[in-house]
Amino acid sequence: MIKLRQAVIVEGKYDKIKLSGLIDAVIITTDGFRIFSNSKKLELIKTFAKRHGVIILTDSDSAGFLIRNRLKSHIKEGEIHNIYIPDIFGKEKRKTAPSRENKLGVEGIDTDVLKKAFEKFTDEKHCDASWATRERLFDNGLSGCINSSELRKKLFRELNLPENLSSKALPAVLNALFSENEYIRALNKIKEYD
Repeated sequence: MIKLRQAVIVEGKYDKIKLSGLIDAVIITTDGFRIFSNSKKLELIKTFAKRHGVIILTDSDSAGFLIRNRLKSHIKEGEIHNIYIPDIFGKEKRKTAPSRENKLGVEGIDTDVLKKAFEKFTDEKHCDASWATRERLFDNGLSGCINSSELRKKLFRELNLPENLSSKALPAVLNALFSENEYIRALNKIKEYD
């Protein structure tokens, strides 16, 4: 079991159930978009951000990114970290039909994938690294170039990151989840096939 000092923010109760077997941490559900009409729960999240930090882990669909971004805009002080799940297409076992975007949510993601995401996050040396900068991404053709968007999508697939990730958020995600060597290997691999 992975012990975390930060509170982990997820969308729903099934996400919370899934993570309860993997991590030893406070897990708070947003109940989808209802979090934004629940001022007490929103204040609780803000308090955790200030005192211990929060880790946001939402689904990789557009609704998950919207919840994540709105939460980040509400939290003005404190520590906010993000863990992203890869785009994996399919349907959760308990559901009769797939989601609108046909992507698995946190509850449907393999336990080993989630465990790896949290283990990388808890590696202090890894999290403190700041090798990925906007300038470096520009130099590597991942932003500001004609084919940057397509190159980023290839990188996202190679690193199992969600396709909805913005170029602005990419440096922080790379610094939190990957070593510089992992990034270089992935970049070389996708450029090799160009």
